[in-house]
Amino acid sequence: MQKVIISDTSCLILLDKIGELGLLNKLFGQIIITREIANEFKKKLPDWFSIEEPTNKTYQKILEASLDKGEASAIAFAIEQTDCLLIIDDYKGRKYAEQLGIKITGTLGVIIDAKLSGHIELVKPLLDKIKKTDFRLTAELEKKTLEKSNEV
Repeated sequence: MQKVIISDTSCLILLDKIGELGLLNKLFGQIIITREIANEFKKKLPDWFSIEEPTNKTYQKILEASLDKGEASAIAFAIEQTDCLLIIDDYKGRKYAEQLGIKITGTLGVIIDAKLSGHIELVKPLLDKIKKTDFRLTAELEKKTLEKSNEV
């Protein structure tokens, strides 16, 4: 497991909407977010979240030219870590992070890991809840998620 787990806002919002924010704590323990992400989330966070900032704000400013402030701050903070996992869903943000050599996963990856590590029994009921939100879950992505979760 990575030493540092950083989450972007989309994961927090989606897991909160489906009542599964606690999966992050079960899987990873402490989660780090930036002040921008906390502001975007707009809700009180459990004490297993900590707020930290990138020391070099130049990275963040450069990334903000193409990404929103939350994603830019998360990637800028991740750049400074030696062993981290960034949870990010936005396609453009994921591409930037990958190009910078940051290990990434998304909210669906978190849900798959929760199933494979025994924290949840089935992924399908969570996907059904996700479909009732504004998260874009294509039939192909749902199928891949179920396959990776050994539910197909």
